[in-house]
Amino acid sequence: MQSHEINYTIQGDDLQMVTIALDPQETVVAEAGTMNWMHPDISFEAKTGDGSEPDKGFFGKILNVGKRALTGESLFLTHFTNHGYNRNEVAFAAPYPGSIVPIDLKQVHGEILCQKDAFLCAAKGTKVSIAFTKRFGAGLFGGEGFILQKLSGDGLAFLHAGGTVIEKELNNESIMVDTGCIVGFSSSIEYTIEKAGNLKSMLFGGEGLFLAKLSGTGKIYLQSLPFSRLADRIIKHAPKMGGKSKGEGSVLGGIGRMIDGDNY
Repeated sequence: MQSHEINYTIQGDDLQMVTIALDPQETVVAEAGTMNWMHPDISFEAKTGDGSEPDKGFFGKILNVGKRALTGESLFLTHFTNHGYNRNEVAFAAPYPGSIVPIDLKQVHGEILCQKDAFLCAAKGTKVSIAFTKRFGAGLFGGEGFILQKLSGDGLAFLHAGGTVIEKELNNESIMVDTGCIVGFSSSIEYTIEKAGNLKSMLFGGEGLFLAKLSGTGKIYLQSLPFSRLADRIIKHAPKMGGKSKGEGSVLGGIGRMIDGDNY
């Protein structure tokens, strides 16, 4: 696999965008609706695939559409190609306040798993597919759900996340993480779910009923402000219109809000 070699600049602090410089005939693949601005010599086309396997037939393309449907994202990816004679730029913006994280897939052994809505854009040649959570408990109670996005290749990919993002390197270690704070992790990392302490701590500790346990050797990326947490705070302080708030991470998150009086 050989991805296009692209150059980039990340601008901004809390509402970041990434500007990508494309040489003639280079292409970047992005989630639909994330483009902010581009040079007139760059054209775009919505496609059902990521372009990493150009020889896929009709049924292969239908399979790609089915996988995209499972992630809850748009059925199409948008391909931006520089058809000019000089290097030209296109910029992509994150859909909510936070950070854009550049990932050199060669440095994570060619593969990374991330939450379903974390992918922003990547050099053409990057394969954007899905991975299923191996353990039932992780899928049921983890903030990532049963389905994760999998990015494979040897080029640059860009993730977006809420708030500040930190990168940690595990060396045959384990770390406990709030289920909603996971952005992505190397495929060598094992992802499981464990109870958040005793019953009293689970109900009154404010950390939810379950925590994610990431174990092994590899890189992990964590975010300080999951979008679900931000949305919950906005809904809590917005005028009540008869709607119901949605829990962060756990499907049982409403129990904690009933106890502390935040449920409505």
